Amino acid sequence: MSRVLSSEELMKYINNMDHENSVVQFSIPGKGRFTLVLQEEDDHSIEADVKKNPQLEIMFKESAEQYKNGHGITTSDLLKSLSVKDFR
Repeated sequence: MSRVLSSEELMKYINNMDHENSVVQFSIPGKGRFTLVLQEEDDHSIEADVKKNPQLEIMFKESAEQYKNGHGITTSDLLKSLSVKDFR
């Protein structure tokens, strides 16, 4: 798992995401561990990706369970919660 130490580094991970690289796991010191999943805006079904990579199905189920238990936030809320001191 990668350790993100700046907002610029986080944006680099996001910018490098694509169809083949659609899941990124990282940690931010002082915040915790994160799994970021790219949901493309085309008509492509994620079901095909899950069939290619069964680990994705496990990750989606874990993510849905954590969200149900109140452990999820939006990307916007995450970015708002970060400050320069989180990356030191």
